[in-house]
Amino acid sequence: MKNRFIKDMMKKIITILVFTFFISFTLFNLHAEDIQCIWTDVEKIIAIGDLHGDYESFLNILQQTRIIDKEHHWIAGKVHLVQIGDIFDRGSQPKEILNLLMKLEKEAEEAGGKVHVLIGNHEMINIAGRAFDFTGYVSLGQFVSFLPGKYKEEIETKFRKSLGENSPTETSSNSSFDPNLEVEWRKFLKDATSSRNHPARRKYFQNLIEKYGEWIINKNAVIKINDIIFVHGGLNEKYSKRKLKDLNKAIQKEMKSLAAATKSSFSRNVQSRIVYDSNGPLWYRELAHGEEKYFLDEVDRILKNLKARYMVIAHTPKLIDNKDDMKRFNGKIWIIDTGISTVYRNGRQSALIVENGEFKPWLGVPRKRKPTSSEDTIQFQEGICINNIALYSFLNALPRQ
Repeated sequence: MKNRFIKDMMKKIITILVFTFFISFTLFNLHAEDIQCIWTDVEKIIAIGDLHGDYESFLNILQQTRIIDKEHHWIAGKVHLVQIGDIFDRGSQPKEILNLLMKLEKEAEEAGGKVHVLIGNHEMINIAGRAFDFTGYVSLGQFVSFLPGKYKEEIETKFRKSLGENSPTETSSNSSFDPNLEVEWRKFLKDATSSRNHPARRKYFQNLIEKYGEWIINKNAVIKINDIIFVHGGLNEKYSKRKLKDLNKAIQKEMKSLAAATKSSFSRNVQSRIVYDSNGPLWYRELAHGEEKYFLDEVDRILKNLKARYMVIAHTPKLIDNKDDMKRFNGKIWIIDTGISTVYRNGRQSALIVENGEFKPWLGVPRKRKPTSSEDTIQFQEGICINNIALYSFLNALPRQ
């Protein structure tokens, strides 16, 4: 009798779990399918490239292009703002950027405008629990800002106890950690970076996903506004043949699976065909540095497949001396990753303004005199993409599903 009761209960539990999973899966797919990714008749678009945690540079660009006022409120009316991905890593304040974009999303909608935040490879890496796998990606400021508050307090208490009489006096600083304990925090980050099983890693990723995961996952990777495609890395000919709705839905589904695995079991065994594809929308680079004479016909075919005239990309940083340096392939491809974050010493702030079909780049003042030789240009590219070799080794080592 007892065994029969247990079996009946197990059947009921399994039925409930299966039903719950089915409902959750169905609701997610319905939501993903409802996400719009094509807009027409938009008079003005302002696109901004990779930010990499530089909140202050982002604020300046928004103010200089008259998107926000001094109190950081939306004043751009019906403008469509496109942030093309890579909010995370290298810099220290991605959390502040996320919070501002979430606020501006609501304000823009109320004014008849729109804020589009696209998924970049660094968003994916953080959702997938892989950001610590690359040296220098997770800065100290970013690391501490995404740790849960109570956990952060516990760590600082341990620091103070270990320092004993040498423990610094607490401050009323508004920073995400006590600056008097920065040396201890840097040691802690080094330990967390070098050990995949470090508990702080799990705390970091779980808290990030809990607070921002759903918002990020339900963003598009590729959008079309008027006759312009916006995508972080780029679209090759293969991906250009897919419907944008289907492509975005597939990426959102993979991102959701990665987030669930990271948050629960930290499992790496998740089927991801697109988000880890080195030729996929989050990683593709050929449109940014491929020989134009060899790729021009392919670019024409890509744009024809997409029923578009232009594509705006980021991901691959480019040394910009003047506005013409932002365009390639006779102005059909525009690159807006100009090393906006101050972690790039030779970069500069920028935005691409498209108004009534006319492309009008806005460029901030260069941080230092621009190098002109091809050797300096290569050094600039390598300095920004310092982990490129490791990154592609990582991507190519992944099993092909």
